This record gives sequence, C-alpha cells and structure tokens, in this order.
Amino acid sequence: MESTRPTEVRAGDASRLFDGSRLTLARQLAGLRKNALATKIGKSPTAIAAYESNTKRPAAPTVAQLCLTLGVEPGFFLPGVRREVSREVFPHFRSLRSTSQLIRDQALAYGLVAGDVGIALERHVEYPEPNIPRLSVDVEDENSDLPEQAARLLREHWQLPHGPVGHLVRIAENNGIVVVYSPVQTSAVDAYSFEDIHRPTVVLNPAKHDYFRQRFDVAHEIGHLIMHVDVEPGGRVVESHAHRFAAEFLMPADEIRDLLPSRADWRTLGSLKEEWNVSLQSLLYRARTLGVMSDVTYKNAMAYLSAKGWRRREPGPVPALEQPSLFAKSVEILESVGVSEKDLAHEARVPLELFRAITARHPQWGDAEKSAEDDSLPAGVVSLFAS
Repeated sequence: MESTRPTEVRAGDASRLFDGSRLTLARQLAGLRKNALATKIGKSPTAIAAYESNTKRPAAPTVAQLCLTLGVEPGFFLPGVRREVSREVFPHFRSLRSTSQLIRDQALAYGLVAGDVGIALERHVEYPEPNIPRLSVDVEDENSDLPEQAARLLREHWQLPHGPVGHLVRIAENNGIVVVYSPVQTSAVDAYSFEDIHRPTVVLNPAKHDYFRQRFDVAHEIGHLIMHVDVEPGGRVVESHAHRFAAEFLMPADEIRDLLPSRADWRTLGSLKEEWNVSLQSLLYRARTLGVMSDVTYKNAMAYLSAKGWRRREPGPVPALEQPSLFAKSVEILESVGVSEKDLAHEARVPLELFRAITARHPQWGDAEKSAEDDSLPAGVVSLFAS
C-alpha cells in the first residue's frame, strides 16, 4: 500500500489558515502561560491573545517561531482536526486546590490531543461504539444511594458476571471508552476523565505503578462518566459519589458483605484481595461502610497498615498493570498494511513522540520497569483493510 501521508504544510500556508484554538492547545500542552510564550517568541501577551482569539493572524515567520518553541509542525495550527471543542467539557480532576490551573490545562490539552489521535485512527479502524448508560446524580445530595444504583446499573448494562470484575481497562475499551496514560510532566494530576466530542476518555497517572490503585482509579473515573458529565468537577460530594460508585462496582455489597471480616483478620483480607483484585485498604473501607467493621476497628487496622508501611506498598504479589491496547493494537494493524506510525502522527497533526506516548500500552517511564504487554485486541476493533 502506498503511503497515505498528507502533504507537508508550510508556515505560510499555516499563517493564512491559522486556527487560534490550536495555538491555545499547543501552548497548554507545553505548560506555558500567554506571557511566557510571548517572551519566548519576542511578542507581546496581547499579540498572543489576539492570535488565540482569531482577531489577528501571525505572519509566516511568527508561525515558524511558534513551531520551534512549542515543538509542533505548521500543520498543527490548521483547523479541521476536530470540531470546535465545547466549553461544556468538564474534566474531572480529583484535587483542584492542590493542582495549579496551568497543570490542569496541560492535562486536559493532552486528553484532547489524544482525541485527535483517535479521530485519525478511526478513519482506518472501526472501534466499539460508546456504551455508557447515564444516571444523573444530584451533587447536593450526599446521602443518596444513586451512586450504588449506578454501579449496579453498569454491571447489568455491560452484562458482567457476578463476582470480581475482570480486566477493567479492557472492559472499558470494549465499551468504547478511550484509556490512555498521561505524560510524566502532568503526573501531579491524578487520574481524570471527561466526555470529549470524540469519545469518553479516561487518562491514567503514569506515576502509579500499583495494579490495585489503578483499577480503583479506572472505576472511579467511569463513575464520573456515568453520573457527572455536566457537573462542575472537584467537589467533595462529587468525588464521594465516584468513590462510592467504584466501591460498589468492584465489590458489590450483596456479594461481598458476608465475606468481609469484622476484625482485622489479615489472612482473610489477603485472600479476598487476591480474589477480588482490590487493595487491603479498599476492603477495610468497604467493611466499615457496610457496617461489618466498627469505626474503632477500622481506625486501628489502618494504623497497623501505616506502621507496617503497607499504605505505600501492601504485602503479597502485585499483578502487572492492566494496559490500554485500543490505540496500540490499531497502530500495529495499520503498520502491517503499510500505514506507518509517522504517517498516522502526521495525519493527526501530533508530534511523533507525543503520538507514541498517547498510543503506548504502558506508562512512559523511560528505563523504569514496564508492565507485561498484552497483544490481544479489544472486542469489536476491526481493521477496515482486513475486509
């Protein structure tokens, strides 16, 4: 098959067709404020604001400077990769107070660019349609049982069997949710999610090497996607809803209540941890919230965990991280029929290294330990070239 790589875009062409929203995206990806970018290219913050609002177009030399400074090609600034991003996109970040707006903007920009990569890949590969039921939960009602109802609804909607949930990342991908790792520079942001115009997206923290915490993070973010699409993120009740959703989704009350010990029986808890693929801390929390374990017993158990250093690393075998494979396997399929990784990155108008980070199965840890790869393909992913 001949290369499908688009024609290279020159700075002059990008100047004439310049889309200011793409500059905003590139600036946020680079983690720069307007005044910092202005200083780097020798322009005023007012000029940068004018470029981003499309009230003024940068000249070709300025586009070239922007490309060098922001690490993108001129084609990045052309319109048409996606429809205009709605201002109603609400990324669900965990702690808004401890994370700067600059870092949150960078994290969201990365997620949106992941959507651009998905759009490019779906020109060649079919993915499962998003399959997420909606159950709006009143964010003013902390005592409502709707989060638990939403978790039971989802298990039924996805036809999950009774008992422990299997490979949760794979299940999410099979139901049309994009799961990617964020870049290391945004590791200050915990896992987050948002409803993009392309697909519902979950972005995982690359600094977490903990199988159990990652599974709970994924369930937590799926809860947001079901309950809080149009809700202002970061509130205490909103986060509590998602936490309760994750607990019920991974450890249904009707199935686990009678299995939980009323005291800190570490042998029993260790067996439940391996069977249900959740942490000791999650099991203790579940035992307390279900009324199986008293508050005093729970606090003493958590104090013991802390004294043993188990809050940072629990005892017992740690399975390999569950890896996203929707994008990674798609790239492999397309490369096998002559569409190179470089071609796809160019089509998505994303720098190659960023494209590779977005489509990676594992976090970009450099030479650090990586989890084992899984070559199986999410259900429903079909190469159009195979037919």
